[in-house]
Amino acid sequence: MTKYIIRRLIHGAISIVIVVALVMILIYALMDRNLIFASDALYTKQNNNQKTTYKCQRWEEYGYIDYVTYSDWLTELVNTGEIDADKRTSLVSIGKTADADSDEVAEYVKAFTDTYKSKGYSVKRLDAVMLSKKKVADGGNQALFAYKDIPLYHRLITYFTKLIQVDNIHNVKEDIGERKLTFTLHDPAYGGEKFSPAIMGNGTTHKYLLYFDSKFPYIHQNIVTINLGVSYSVNTGVDVFNTMSKTQGAYLKSNVIYPTGAQELSADDVHTATYSAGSLNGLAINAGRYTDDYTNVLTVKNGRSRVGYSFVFGILSIILSYAIGLPIGLLMARHKDGLIDKIGTVYIVFIISVPSLAYIFLVKAIGGSLFHLPTTFNVEATTKLMFILPIISLSLRSIGNTMRWLRRFMIDQMNADYVKFARSGGLTENEIFTKHILKNASIPIIHGIPADILFALVGALITERVYAVPGAGGLLVEAIQKYDNAVIVGVTLFYAVLTVLSYILGDVLMAMVDPRISFSDEKR
Repeated sequence: MTKYIIRRLIHGAISIVIVVALVMILIYALMDRNLIFASDALYTKQNNNQKTTYKCQRWEEYGYIDYVTYSDWLTELVNTGEIDADKRTSLVSIGKTADADSDEVAEYVKAFTDTYKSKGYSVKRLDAVMLSKKKVADGGNQALFAYKDIPLYHRLITYFTKLIQVDNIHNVKEDIGERKLTFTLHDPAYGGEKFSPAIMGNGTTHKYLLYFDSKFPYIHQNIVTINLGVSYSVNTGVDVFNTMSKTQGAYLKSNVIYPTGAQELSADDVHTATYSAGSLNGLAINAGRYTDDYTNVLTVKNGRSRVGYSFVFGILSIILSYAIGLPIGLLMARHKDGLIDKIGTVYIVFIISVPSLAYIFLVKAIGGSLFHLPTTFNVEATTKLMFILPIISLSLRSIGNTMRWLRRFMIDQMNADYVKFARSGGLTENEIFTKHILKNASIPIIHGIPADILFALVGALITERVYAVPGAGGLLVEAIQKYDNAVIVGVTLFYAVLTVLSYILGDVLMAMVDPRISFSDEKR
């Protein structure tokens, strides 16, 4: 079994890489990259050369190209000590045309061009767009830059090498004093009086690397973080993983103790503090709260995350579908061609043939008008009644599928030879059904349980849209509509990992239930 799991994990990892590579090819090679400007209000305001440089900047942000300006290159020379800051100031302004460059500037422009052409970049110089001999047109300033498309292999390697990040005391590049880890038994975030162990860092990205609180799972860590890429438009500037996993809703305020000892009624979560260079003195309010530049904190909200809402609805609908579908499927098989079988078959045909949007709206209308149940999900509301209609809508098709497959598997088993031998051996029909037919017929159903549970994290697009549930169901669609490449790739990776895990866990669970199934390589 161990060898089998390892082999499946290796095959699964290869499959995940292939899937991500195919999605990247689709996004970065086959789709028109100009589509990202379709809803970009700033793009329409750019003119002349400014529009060209803006496009290159955005293409770099979206991961299409590597883009370097002449000004950036000079800054790099300053950082490496090849020129000083005053020299850069005298070189940074190129002429309105190449002929207008001074001899010294022309020398460095040539060095810039030769350097990046040797690296496979295309170098482009835009002459100034003039309204008259002395007046430059709006957005028509001269520009010099180099660019090249990022190769797929480089994109893949960079993505997966940065996927899992381990925090350490050398992450902060600025001079931050002594770089160290500190272990304390009395967390300052609780005033230093409560027994609560924590590990804090200086030079790390996160201030708190390990800490305890009263929220499940009670022990939290920021040592290892997942980096799925930064969203460009769905949740601008926020990591895709955080977009899916961070809480939503209204701010949940409590008495917060800041590192200086100051206490305020605030929604700030001090345990999420990350380093932000110069922020201590950047805002006056930070000086009264913090003792260093670890001032960038997340806020506590009263709702669940996108994945959290989707999982709650998904898991409850799964429980409901199995609780109803399995007994009815069993009765349909035992009373084949009887009344309950015919009624169940009508339901199965109806629920499969009717578009899900139709019966979801039907449930919403009936539940709202006849039973006065909430038809729109409200994060701020405290009533649990708003969970009822979405859960019922999600479970209806699953109930039908569970009934159909259990009935089919049981009828197949009823016609097997071992059933005839069991009858001839004197076993009652109840014993045959419970000890043999039901056990064998349930194996394929059991195999699908891990997939049902894991894919509850994904959410349901239509149901969540109809009931305004802020779940993860519409995240991929929203990302595609907004051409948010990072979210598309990140969510695809998330789906691929869930798929691989669901198959492996399904096989393991099936082997645990039925000892006849073995994944061992040993010959029998």
